[in-house]
Amino acid sequence: MAKTFRNLWPDIISFETLVRAWERTAKGRRRQRDVATFQADLEPNLIAIQESLIHKTYRTGPYHRFHVYEPKRREIASLPLKDRVVQHALISVIEPIFEARFIDQSFACRHGKGAHKGADTVQGYLRKTIREHGQAFALKADISKYFPSVCHDPLVRILGRRIACPDTLWLLKEVIGSSADDGALMPRGIPIGNLTSQLFANVYLNEMDHFVKHTLREPRYVRYMDDFVVIHHDKDHLHETRRDIEGFLWAELGLRTNSKTQIFPVRKEGGRALDFLGYRIWPTHRALRKDSINRMRRKMKRMASQYHRGLISWDEIDPVIMSWIGHARHADTYNLRRKVLGGVAFVPPPLSRSRDRT
Repeated sequence: MAKTFRNLWPDIISFETLVRAWERTAKGRRRQRDVATFQADLEPNLIAIQESLIHKTYRTGPYHRFHVYEPKRREIASLPLKDRVVQHALISVIEPIFEARFIDQSFACRHGKGAHKGADTVQGYLRKTIREHGQAFALKADISKYFPSVCHDPLVRILGRRIACPDTLWLLKEVIGSSADDGALMPRGIPIGNLTSQLFANVYLNEMDHFVKHTLREPRYVRYMDDFVVIHHDKDHLHETRRDIEGFLWAELGLRTNSKTQIFPVRKEGGRALDFLGYRIWPTHRALRKDSINRMRRKMKRMASQYHRGLISWDEIDPVIMSWIGHARHADTYNLRRKVLGGVAFVPPPLSRSRDRT
């Protein structure tokens, strides 16, 4: 039987934990107005948060919802600063408990993991399968509308298997229920943008991870948030595996895979690639996805225009470029990087605009 944890609440509500939670909340955002205002009365603000938790008067604040459109249209939910502090404090205490139960092949939102290591692992599985069997097939799947589809009741039960501290469970239920539609018979959905949602999303699909690895005994399985891949040399075996996984997802978690889920061969040269984690992956090499390249080209042109008009500084541009280089260099992209990065000229703004910005 899995170990449960009971006396977590004193650590979550301690003033030291809240101070550390504030530091993580404010990191890189010190110049923002709401952060500076909170910082000006930091001790009273943190004490107010602490007392609201102690007396159970804490309620999650209103969500500010907006949309982003890259790489696809998604609704993002942002909370007031006090709620982000609370979530950082909560996560700092409970995340290690669940991290110890995650499988090695889960790569999203975890220290020492990430998309690059996930892509490396999948490519290694392809190479090994072809070396051993002469062919490789991929079951490539992702969950349909994953974050909006997470069922609250099963999520609370899963969390409760490890968390036996009543006060901590009260806070978890408050955070999970804060985004529920009033009167919903089966509340669903965890907001993209909540710090806790990253952990909850991994905890929820950890159930599938253990089913695939320990019940189905699939050795070549990788998951990155709601995208997952199973590699095998037998196509019929993967069709059976797909049926088993989809049956488990619906029966246990109330989830379905989307219409893009499919099984196909991945060949050494000239054949179809596995589109996963932002790369087109073959056993022998990998390339960036075309939409990723096109997005960066558009972004470069937009940033160059904003830079010349004095709307952004080079300090804001440089991290964007370096992040893309870091992603692109994990594929065969030397010439591509030179072409994309050298295709746009960043002309400094006229001196008068530069002075106005400073």
